[in-house]
Amino acid sequence: MAKNVTGKESLTLPLIYSLAIHLGIAAVLLFSFELTPSEPTPMEVNLSESEFDPQAEEIVRAVSVDKAAVQQQVQRIQQEKEAARRAEQERIAELERQAANARKAREREEQRRAEIERQQQQQEQQAAESRRAAEQARREAEQLAEQQRQAEQAAREAEQRRKEAEEAERRAEAERKRREEERKRLEEERRRAAEREAQLQEEMEAERQQRAAARRQQMASEIEKYQALIRQTIQRNWNVEDSMSGKSCELTISVAPSGFVKSVTTGNGDPAVCRSAENAVLKATTLPVSEDPEIYEQMSTIKLTVKPQL
Repeated sequence: MAKNVTGKESLTLPLIYSLAIHLGIAAVLLFSFELTPSEPTPMEVNLSESEFDPQAEEIVRAVSVDKAAVQQQVQRIQQEKEAARRAEQERIAELERQAANARKAREREEQRRAEIERQQQQQEQQAAESRRAAEQARREAEQLAEQQRQAEQAAREAEQRRKEAEEAERRAEAERKRREEERKRLEEERRRAAEREAQLQEEMEAERQQRAAARRQQMASEIEKYQALIRQTIQRNWNVEDSMSGKSCELTISVAPSGFVKSVTTGNGDPAVCRSAENAVLKATTLPVSEDPEIYEQMSTIKLTVKPQL
């Protein structure tokens, strides 16, 4: 009969070790994917020494053996997150640089448009002068026509001046049409530049919102992790009795940035459970807290509802 018991234990212990190792790996994967935290549930603690199991002690030792590997996995995940954050910052800097270049291009276009408009004014003045010259030429031609005594050479010169004036007028009209087409082209380019700048602004705003959402999710995951560690710490230091079965107590814990427990106050709940839970927190002296200032700010005062599970 002793041989049967020994054989049963030799099969049970490896199964328990394997289960503990798989549970540790699953916990690391949950942290790496930053799952959205669920609403904290009241902690149920059962530390009755009468139910101590030697096999449970073997499981704890097996999990402790794998603690270094789990810590390495957590550090690798944190490094990957830091690299992703730096890449995100570089990407935003590139978007800002593109926006600045777009603004500079628009300013250059505006300067170019002003120069073209100035040239257009000069050309219009020249065209007006040409028209006045043409008018003068026509008057001279009419006068020459009326003056029958004018020499034939004078008549040919007047006709030539008239033709030149008409050609100048045709050139002025062609230039006016060209300027109109150039104005329309510049307006279209300005419109497209404004659209590109607006699109860059929208992309930058979307990136900012994504970074803010990612930060909120990260903080929620970290808060959930440290709440679980705090519950485990309280559980290790809590002595419960059979009379506490089915009873609970609300605790409000204030901690320093170092994790030192500054104060513990009890709320609604059974007086005996509250005293026992308060003693468990004070016995721990320090609780796990995050080094991130924003996460600590949200966890500097912790509210828990504890309920013994007997």
